[in-house]
Amino acid sequence: MSEFRYKQVIVFRSDLKLSKGKAAVQAGHAAVSAAEEVRKHRREWWQAWIDEGQRKIAVKVKTEKELLELEKKAKELGFPCALIIDRGLTEIPPNTVTCLGIGPAPSEKVGKLTDMLPLL
Repeated sequence: MSEFRYKQVIVFRSDLKLSKGKAAVQAGHAAVSAAEEVRKHRREWWQAWIDEGQRKIAVKVKTEKELLELEKKAKELGFPCALIIDRGLTEIPPNTVTCLGIGPAPSEKVGKLTDMLPLL
């Protein structure tokens, strides 16, 4: 398929300077948790995303404040999402907000919210 109609966006805080392994685990949490929200609330989006190959994009913001503002906008626009808050068992303090999973959702719609963010 040359063009994906759906995508999931994982948004990281770049100020945390996570190790590659920690970032991978946080991305996994965000991808699974956000996909479950979509499966529960927008099953047609979830099924289309599954069928076409589960496209994911990883982008970054500079601060926790930016991440929380993005979560608020995503919810206002009706995108199921998942904010990931770490338990603090390894690299970072407990209750650190690390990333946000948005969607999967229609690529064009979610892109209006996230396409301007730099890739991770």
